[in-house]
Amino acid sequence: MSPSSRPQPLSLMFLLGMGMASERINCPSRCTCQYLEVNCTGQQLQQFPVAIPLDTRQLILAANNILFLPAVELSFLADLVYLDCRKNLLGDDLDFTFIGVAKLVYLDLSFNNLTQVTFSTFSNLLSLVVLKISDNPNLVAIEKDAFANNTWLRHLDVSRTGLTFLDTSTVRDLPNLRFLGLSDNLWHCNCSFLDFITWMTESNVHFPDADNITCYTPESLHGQKMPVVEVQLHFSCLTQLYKQDYIFLCLVGFCMFFAGTMAAWLAGICVVIYEFHTSKGEEEEEEED
Repeated sequence: MSPSSRPQPLSLMFLLGMGMASERINCPSRCTCQYLEVNCTGQQLQQFPVAIPLDTRQLILAANNILFLPAVELSFLADLVYLDCRKNLLGDDLDFTFIGVAKLVYLDLSFNNLTQVTFSTFSNLLSLVVLKISDNPNLVAIEKDAFANNTWLRHLDVSRTGLTFLDTSTVRDLPNLRFLGLSDNLWHCNCSFLDFITWMTESNVHFPDADNITCYTPESLHGQKMPVVEVQLHFSCLTQLYKQDYIFLCLVGFCMFFAGTMAAWLAGICVVIYEFHTSKGEEEEEEED
């Protein structure tokens, strides 16, 4: 390469400047961009930002007023691995929202208005390791198989929500789960929840803020730490008969009595018929003689 064909320092500076300008042009309005990262924290955004570089790996939308995450726009970010949407207004239906970001490893949806989690909410996030859905006071239901496809999930936080019940299989069947936040929820510690409490005491999962994992109802157990009430629930659930149990036992007793009465009645009829035919046969024989 001849000396005349080598780029001069001024030309190099010009090219670098053009590259930086191009990068700034591709950065969404009111956001800052670095290499593979877009940060839009605290910009009072009401909608998902447009013109996000397609090679973005880390997207931070924290502390805004975003109501909705568009599945189509998200699907363009196929290489996204980190998404922080905490402290927004996301709520209602998030089903199939994350269908196009299968590489996502970290997802923070805390401090929003989520109401439920179904199988379709996170089922496409096969690589998900960290999921934070804490501080969603309107979150009242998580389906039994909601995390069935998230087998790599290691960190799950559902603290400070409106949850009163969580099926044991929902978390027990996560082979890599190591961290589970459950504090300050409205847990209803009845016999249906005993299996979950037993799993807590026997599992190797770490429960942070364990002192605040307490029963909210019934009133007799209000404020008591969840693992502590296991013995009480074992005793009451295995020895106590409820109204429906007495009704069931009465029905069983009545059915047994009715069945026994019918069996005796049928047996009596059979005996009478047998004796009738026997005596009739003897009379016929006597007449022939």
